Formats: sequence, structure tokens, C-alpha cells
Amino acid sequence: MFKNYFKTAWRNIQRNKVNSFINIAGLSIGMACVILIVMYVQDEVRFDKFFKDADHIFQVNMTTMSNGVESTTGGNTAPKVGPTLVNSYPEIESCVRIYRPGDVMVRYEENAKTENYFTEKRVMAVDSNFLQVFNYNILKGNAATCLQKPNAVVITEVTAKKYFGNTNAIGKLLLFDTDRKPFIVTAVLKDIPAQSSFQFDMLAPINAYAEVKKRSWNWFWLQVNTYVKLRSNVGVDKASIARLEAKFPAMVKEHAFQSEYGQTYEEFVKMGGKLEYSLMPFTKVHLYANPMNVPARLTTLSDIKYVYIFSVIALFIIILACVNFMNLSTAQSATRAKEVGIRKVLGSVKSQLIKQFLTEAMLYSLIATVIAFVLVLLTIKPFNDVAGKALTFGSIFSGYIWLFILALSLLSGLLAGLYPAFYLTSFNPVTVLKGLKLFKNSLGNLFIRNGLVVLQFTISIALIVCTIIVFQQLKYTQHKDLGLNKENVVVIANTKRLGNNEEAFRQELIKQPGVIDASVSSSIPTKSNFGDDYVPEPTEKDKPLMKEVGLSSFMVDEEFIPTLKMKVLQGRNFSKNFNDSASVILNETAATMIGWKNAVGKYLSYPGNDQRFKVIAVVKDFNVASLKQTVEPFALFNNSSHTYSLNSSYISVRLRPGNLNDYIHQLENKWKSFTPNTPFDYSFLDNEFDALYRSEQRMGAVFGIFTFLSIFVACLGLFGLSVYTAERRKKEIGVRKVLGASVQSVVALLSKEFLKLVLLSAVVAFPAAWFFMNKWLEDFAYRISIGWAAFVVAGFAALLIALFTISFQAIKAAIANPVESLRME
Repeated sequence: MFKNYFKTAWRNIQRNKVNSFINIAGLSIGMACVILIVMYVQDEVRFDKFFKDADHIFQVNMTTMSNGVESTTGGNTAPKVGPTLVNSYPEIESCVRIYRPGDVMVRYEENAKTENYFTEKRVMAVDSNFLQVFNYNILKGNAATCLQKPNAVVITEVTAKKYFGNTNAIGKLLLFDTDRKPFIVTAVLKDIPAQSSFQFDMLAPINAYAEVKKRSWNWFWLQVNTYVKLRSNVGVDKASIARLEAKFPAMVKEHAFQSEYGQTYEEFVKMGGKLEYSLMPFTKVHLYANPMNVPARLTTLSDIKYVYIFSVIALFIIILACVNFMNLSTAQSATRAKEVGIRKVLGSVKSQLIKQFLTEAMLYSLIATVIAFVLVLLTIKPFNDVAGKALTFGSIFSGYIWLFILALSLLSGLLAGLYPAFYLTSFNPVTVLKGLKLFKNSLGNLFIRNGLVVLQFTISIALIVCTIIVFQQLKYTQHKDLGLNKENVVVIANTKRLGNNEEAFRQELIKQPGVIDASVSSSIPTKSNFGDDYVPEPTEKDKPLMKEVGLSSFMVDEEFIPTLKMKVLQGRNFSKNFNDSASVILNETAATMIGWKNAVGKYLSYPGNDQRFKVIAVVKDFNVASLKQTVEPFALFNNSSHTYSLNSSYISVRLRPGNLNDYIHQLENKWKSFTPNTPFDYSFLDNEFDALYRSEQRMGAVFGIFTFLSIFVACLGLFGLSVYTAERRKKEIGVRKVLGASVQSVVALLSKEFLKLVLLSAVVAFPAAWFFMNKWLEDFAYRISIGWAAFVVAGFAALLIALFTISFQAIKAAIANPVESLRME
């Protein structure tokens, strides 16, 4: 019996080629989109779950508040936190601290000759038990001992090949930075999985870095990230973790405010301070750290809302494809009605006919699934490029994806075929075979048919609106006034390697014909900055509102402000004509937050080393981070102040408009003249700012692609409906033409009912799109206002696309010879 159903279904597919093409094309595109999105979602949700006992590993987050100002939570902690947690609570088995030293120049020398040297941007300094807690696959070496010695280094497989080729890397010597500190390779790891939040090329012991070692007692030097592993018999449910976290305040009170800090815990709390620690499941960091605004120095962070968004898009697209099938099947019901009538007269029962139509739908779905696999194979590489992923076609057959695809194929066939099967088998055979009118324009019939079309275009129009708003926000981020000029600025990194020649190198740069200005600074916008608390000193006439203020800062020279074209609102810039080692420049936000009526001439003291700084200027607020964050209180100290010590140093170079490649070549040649065996690392400041929105750019690109595909699928269905509408009204059109109707009036007649449905779809789609995009924009501190333009453009685009889709068949029907359609009358 099934064989007969299959043969009949195959014949019907061959007989109705246009209908079959539309159905199969729609379903295959829909399924291919769903498969790609499911692969993307699976990749996202499986981050860090490959570690042994991953559910018992937690990131330590710190929540701070100073002077009653809004508290902030982050994954950046001090060196002392992890060891104290382990010593204080038996539930915690071990801790791992991670410090990122920044860019490291690494050399490999053989026979006193430099063979290879590179700037390594992904070096992590870790505790010796790192590979026991995070059990990455080791090709050579011992996880328990490879990081115990302070001069050990662990490298990945690809790094080993980069430096040593195919020779054995174990025991080889690598020299770090300009002081050529030797490290011995003690282990080689298999290349780091793409689904790891930690992406690194080298691991070095954390006790090899003096800046960490000398602050091992410190609770407020927030330059490390801390992870703890709970014992196997400790519960990891929310209630158990909450009970453990409830014990942490006692640890803070007992240990964090020792004599070295200069303030007791009670005094800290009395001044409006707060210092709390909490645990975040490590397997949730990848998707939840960003939405919770918990920075953790991880470059792979994503956002759970994008998983939800793409999942909803996948659902929408498969619904669009199934709606096409239902609409086209019911639209051609007049053609299939006699088949149903004859089958019933010959003895077929309703259940047999339902099975026949479901078999036909399943066959469509099966063919579409096979084509979808081919489409995924062809598009997975460009999809990876757009989405920033490393998905492989083979992953379809791993895990449960293949089961999902099988279920999707069956469900699509059922969803697409169930309604047409019951609808078509409900016809009365006597009515059908007498040739009487089968369908009445009842409210039910109109609601179902038109409702499905409205659903399709509601989804498509909503996606168009969302895509437009995403790109409007991205354009806004590129053109908003940041308080500085990022265009034509080249940033040369790691200039600290020049040592005492850094200023001489800067002086040589400004002599180059393509250079306008150049500045040396400890950091630059988009990079990390130093943060600490400062005490505003009151005067008799102008008392500050705050006893202590947290300031982020750079150390800069006198050319920093003119190079980045920042605006001084009050006071003066740093100058070589003054001794500015005890001077500071504040931004507007800092001056406003402190509460001085006139900040210039006032003093800030730094409890960290008893320094006192005079405010010499206030500059216009400038953004140093993503527009998702508000401008924070910021200070610029002079390089001569040496108020703190960092491993980083940059030279920002403003170039003249013109041939930038030639100018870069000039800079590189000058660099090589100063340090020939050191890599020349540079970037453009505008690209650094663009990189802050890489995840939003990827989302916008993926959103745009799936929006286009959803419109294409909807238009396939609309085209199919227009074909059958023209066929059903062929005789009516013939009569109208005989009576004098013009081609334009016939086209308008066939088009207007569909265009009305598109307009109705727009009315439904607009408020839904506004609601969801308004929620998305809430993540941005600086955002566009959603205007009417996006909705008008989306509405007109949908109308034009629908009109273009319908017009082909409408014009064809309108210019047809009426004699052909009326010959049978």
C-alpha cells in the first residue's frame, strides 16, 4: 500500500512541476537555514562544557561600590582572592588565577642566531595547576608538573610548528621580550578548541611575573581573573552556591582590610563602600557575562539573546516554508478535487486519502532535506566567515543534530501536509463530479488562506524593520562624536620595547612627510586602562560632593590631546614649559561627579603612594570603550608622573590624508632603523573602535542574510498563489477583456487583493518589530531613536517586492487571448 502511495505522490510531483519546484525550493531553503542556525546555536551553548567536571568550575566575580556610587560587577579580581577562598572554605578544592601580560615578543635562537621571532598576543600567565583544572589535551608533557618551574612555558601545537617546524619542541628555549628572559618548553597542547572561552598560544607560570608576585597580598589590584573548582561532593545548584556565597562577607571583613590598605572594614563601609564576591558557573560565562555586564578579559564572549534571536528566526523561516506548501496545496484544490471525487466513488475511504496526501507531503520534505544538506555543504564556509565561527559539515552527524534534522524533516512534512490532507479529503464526491462550485467565500476559508499570507509577510516585514534598525545603530556607532578624532590615526603597539629610545623614535616620526603629530601614552582608547580611587581635596569655597572618586586613566605626553584632536574646555594642556609630573587633566564626567564648581586649580590625592595632583584642565568627555557603556570618570596623568607602572606603551600617529600605505611603509622603515629584530605591530584607531562592535556587525550581517531568504521564501509562495489565482479566474478575465477591460485594470484586479494583505501584514509587523528592537537597543548607553523611516522603507520594500512577484503572472494573464479562455463556453 505504501509503495502505491509513493508512486502516486511521485507522479503528482512530476505532473505539477511549477508547484513542485516552489514547494521543494521553499522547504529546502528553509531547512538549510534551520540546520545552519541549529549548528550555530549548538556551538554557542556547548562552550566550555568539554572540560572534566565543568559544572564544578566557577568564575569569581567581584562587586564594588565606592562612596555610595552605583555598584559594578566584574570578573577582574586581585591576586589574594583565590588563595584566601581556598584556605577559608573547605567546599573549594582549588583555584586558578590568570594574568594577561599583553603582547610579548618571543624569539627562538639556535646556535646564537635568531631563527624566528614573533609578537605573541595570546599569552596567559597562570597558576601551576591550570591544566589540572582545565584539562586541555596534552600531546607532550605532564599536566601536573609542566608549569611548576618559573621559567617553564607550555605552547600549542600550531605554535610549536611556527617556531620549531616538525622538530621536537620539548626542552627548546624561547626568549621573552627585550630583556630576553629564557623560558623552556615543558609541554605541547593540542590546538585549543574553538568552543573554549580561553584562547591562547602560550602558558607561562604566573609567579614568573614580578608585577603579580609582589602584589600577592593585594585585594585591590584588579589585574587577574580567578576561577575556583568546588569539591565533587559539593552541590552546584543555585541554593547550594547561594549558601556558599553567604559566607564570603566574613572573609572580606577578616582579610581584605589589613594594615597595608590603610583603612578598616568599618571605615570602608561607613564611607559608602561595598566589596562582595560571587560565583558564576564557568559554562555560563560565554553567553551570560556580556548581558550581565560582567567583563572578564575574554575575547570569545557572546550573548544569549543572539541565540534566542536566531532560534526564533529559524522557527519563522520553517513556518514560512510550510505555509507555502499549505497555501499552494489548498489553492490547487480545484485541480485535485476530481481526483478525490473519483477515488471516493471507486471506494477509497477518507483515511486512505489522508495517508496519500501526507505521503506526498513527506516526499516533498524528504527531497527538500536532501537538497538542504547540499545547500549547507555549499554555504557553510561563507556562513562561518560572516558569523565568525568554525563550524564543520561533519558536525551535523555528531551529537543530536542528525536526530533534530530527522525530526525536522518529519515535522515539516506533517505540518505542511496535515491541513491540506484534511481539507482536500473533505469534498463531497457528488458535488465535485457534477462540476458545481466547490468553495464558498466563507469567512473561515478567507481567514485561513489570507491569514497564512499575512503571517508570511508579517514575519518578513518585521525582519526587514529589524535589519534596518540594526544597521542604523551600527552606522551611528561609526559616526557618533566620540570626543576625539579617530580617523587617519595609526597606533604603534609595544613601543616600550624601544626602551630609552621611545621619545627619540617619536621625534623621528614627526619629521616624516606624512605625519602630522605623534604621542606616547600608556594606553589608547579601546584598550585597557588603569583604575584606582583618588581623594578630592576640599577648599573653603568649593567643597567636593564626594570623599573619594574612582578614576580610570592613561599616562600621556603633551601631544596626546592634539594628536587625537580632543577639546580642552577649561585650563591648559600638558606642556614642556611646566613641570607637570604632579598635574592631572579630568574629563567632564569626573569633574561633574566630584562636584567642584571649577575644577581647575583643585587637588586630588592618591592614597596608593601619597601623591598629590593639581587639576590643570577639563576636557570634553571622550569615549574609550563601546557605546554600550556610558562615559566613565577619566583622568590623564603626565608620563613624567610615574604614578603607576604598566607593561604597555603606545605611540599614536596622526597621518595626513593621502596614500596611507606609503606612510605606513615610512613608519615601518623608521621602526626597523631603531630595532631591526623586533616586529612592527600597528593598527588603525578607527578599526579598533569598529572591533568593539564585531558581534553586532556579525549579527547584522547574519540577520540581513536570513531576512533576504525569508522574503525569498515568502515570495515563492506568493508567486505560486498568483499562478493559481490567475488560473482560477481565467474565464472571468476573458469576459472582462471581451467587455473592454484594459490590461492595466486586469493587472490591478489580480494584484490588489494581495497588496491589501501585505499592507495588513505591515500593520501587524510594525509594533512587534518596534518592541523587540527597542529591547535590543537598551543594551546601548548611546543609541538611535527608532524613527518612522525604517517602517516606511520596510513597508514600501514589501509592497514593491510583492508587486514585482505578482505582476509577472498578472500581466501574463492580462495579455492572454480571451478566445482561448472562453472557447469551452
